[in-house]
Amino acid sequence: MTKGKLFVISGPSGAGKGTICKEVLDEERNIRMSVSMTTRMPRKGEIDKVHYHFVDQQSFEQLIEDGGFMEYANVYGNFYGTPKKNVMEWLEQGIDVILEIDVQGALQVKKSYPEGVFIFILPPSIEELKNRIKSRGSETEETMARRLGTALSEISSIDQYDYRVINEELDVAINRVRAIITAEQCKLNDIEVDNIVSRYKEEL
Repeated sequence: MTKGKLFVISGPSGAGKGTICKEVLDEERNIRMSVSMTTRMPRKGEIDKVHYHFVDQQSFEQLIEDGGFMEYANVYGNFYGTPKKNVMEWLEQGIDVILEIDVQGALQVKKSYPEGVFIFILPPSIEELKNRIKSRGSETEETMARRLGTALSEISSIDQYDYRVINEELDVAINRVRAIITAEQCKLNDIEVDNIVSRYKEEL
């Protein structure tokens, strides 16, 4: 059986990666989204085990000790991580998986799973990014400055990614991510080449 592909989609907070991933999943039924785990409190409208697995810090730290994360990080005082078990099981079953994670986490995954496909979502400008973050209504001047500083640092890591998509017009960005996923799904690996050649030889 051919293994599934791991698509890692990340970018600065406010770049729109969450919205893009949701739309891609609506279209691509053969892809599953890994649900991250976090120690932060749920925001309004967020549902446990749908948007995140919300846990306390003790539970999170226990899973770290057990080697249960593909990646984890402390972001703005809260822990975030990608539980390993489901992701690896899906990939072994030939199911493609999307990770929507921050840049720090994506670079960790790249070290342990370099065969993943890494897609960076960019805002059209820092000013637009600031407006998107401000529209959430949950940022102080201090946290806004910190997020923008982090965004600039994250953008400097873009050379570690396979693709970049600028999210200026949402529909265009969604279609570009879909196109990347479709192209990657059509790529041949050595096992598939051998199987295809063997099958056609048998039909002669």
